[in-house]
Amino acid sequence: MSKYYVNKFLYSIDRDPEWVARYKDDPAGTIDAWEKECGTWLNSAEKTTWLSFTAEERHALETYDYEWLFAYGAHFFLYLTLFIGLFDEDWAREQGPLSYQREWARRLEPWTHKDYPSVAL
Repeated sequence: MSKYYVNKFLYSIDRDPEWVARYKDDPAGTIDAWEKECGTWLNSAEKTTWLSFTAEERHALETYDYEWLFAYGAHFFLYLTLFIGLFDEDWAREQGPLSYQREWARRLEPWTHKDYPSVAL
């Protein structure tokens, strides 16, 4: 539906350890729950009924597809900090410190020779 909605998801999940744990254990279920519990709130007093994820957005969030999110224009800092929280410890245990971040950079390296995707809403 919008970069705003994807970024709102990434931002709000990353700021709550319980949501982070849920997202790691069950990404699809967490996305559904977040849409019902949090995604409809525009602010503390207003709700919306029309915002939702597109099939492509939902798939990228369910599969932690940061390459797609990057190309789509989701704000990279939001998903980088969230995904580091989700995966860094596991990767570091298996492959050493900063291994997740190095893999992240390697997979996005092709973008270093292209125009950076806009994060504008």
